[in-house]
Parts: sequence; C-alpha cells; structure tokens
Amino acid sequence: MERVEDALLPLINLVFLLLMFFIVAGQISDDPLPELPTSAPGHQEQQPYADLVVTEDGTWQIGSETVVSGRLLNRLPAPNAEQPLKIAAAASISMADLENLFRQLEQGGYTDILLLTEPAS
Repeated sequence: MERVEDALLPLINLVFLLLMFFIVAGQISDDPLPELPTSAPGHQEQQPYADLVVTEDGTWQIGSETVVSGRLLNRLPAPNAEQPLKIAAAASISMADLENLFRQLEQGGYTDILLLTEPAS
C-alpha cells in the first residue's frame, strides 16, 4: 500500500500545479474578448463557381441549362487531374442521388470531385 501512495504523490502534485496555473491565468486576462465584425445587413456573398449544380428537385444544371443523364458527360469540361470538378448540390438532395451521380462521373473519368456546401448557420 505504501508503494501505491508513493506513486500517487507526483500525480497529486501535478494536478495541484495545473489547478494553480489555471487559477492564476484566469485572473491575469480580465478583459473580455473583442467583438468580431459582422457582415452588413442585406449583404449577399457571391456564390462560388460550380461546374455542375444539383437543384432541390434533383435536376442537373450546367450554367443555366438543364442537362439530362445521357448528355451529362458531354456537357461537362474534360477530366483534369489539376482541376477538380466542382459540384454544388442542394441540401435536400439524398445521398443515394449523389451516389448515382458520382458513379456516372467516375465512369466518365472524373477522379477528383469537389462538393461545395453551405456553411452551417
């Protein structure tokens, strides 16, 4: 039992020193954090460029043109190892629909795909 007590003493000392450090560090900085600048009301951020947009109803658009499944690979830019294909998908699209799209793109030779999302609010 004496060995166990001897082994716990350095651990107790370390916990005590850490506790004292955080007590002192908390007292040193008494100033509140500065407020972050907010965006102006009505300010809309520019949407990033996407090669392909998947809308809420599941249609595919390149630019403003709606594309059907059979013509998708012909309308997209050629696969490029340096530049990934950028896809913007609506939040309501199911993963199964995206998976079907990704399979079709993989068959077309696209290995790098960048899925653009909206930040959580």
